[in-house]
Amino acid sequence: MLGLMAKKVGMTQIFDETGYLVPVTVLRIDPNMVIARKEKEKDGYEAVLLGVDDMKKIKIKKPYAGQFPENIPPKKTVREFRDFEKNVQAGDALGAELFEGCRYVDVTGISKGKGFQGVVKRWGFAGGRRTHGSKFHREPGSTGQSTYPHKTFKNVKLPGRMGREQVTVLSLRVVKLDTEKQLLMVRGAVPGVNRSLVTVRAAVKK
Repeated sequence: MLGLMAKKVGMTQIFDETGYLVPVTVLRIDPNMVIARKEKEKDGYEAVLLGVDDMKKIKIKKPYAGQFPENIPPKKTVREFRDFEKNVQAGDALGAELFEGCRYVDVTGISKGKGFQGVVKRWGFAGGRRTHGSKFHREPGSTGQSTYPHKTFKNVKLPGRMGREQVTVLSLRVVKLDTEKQLLMVRGAVPGVNRSLVTVRAAVKK
């Protein structure tokens, strides 16, 4: 399966070949350096290790730098892509041209954090009436039992931290691929804040 790491630039809108205005998310693909290959005979499975963004020398620790070959500077982010369909070797730099001919992609990222939220915003509870005299507005209501057992069971929808979770959006259509500027434009929204790192893979279901 083909995949790369990219940075979310932001959203815009462009006209497609049929003249329709399409909202797109712009993803910039910095050079993904092949750090190592894992083989089935030695490691039990096949995979490719990719890294992006060079680290500052002052922040490099020897144990961390030991996993990189001598000709490759240590990278900030390293991720593994299993069953990589393209034959690559350590030291190769991969870019947006990897997705040429790919019509749909799956994008994985960390969603925006929304802090500690109540049940109305977090779970979509309707709440109570807002009329005069009502004493129930945005509270979660009863969470346990009046008799045994005197506890709240697990997985009850309660207030808590919302967002900042790994989210995968499936089958986003590739509207435009610019290999010169290393930009990939996909239709619709992508999880995460601007300038965050996301993983782009060839669509599994299409």
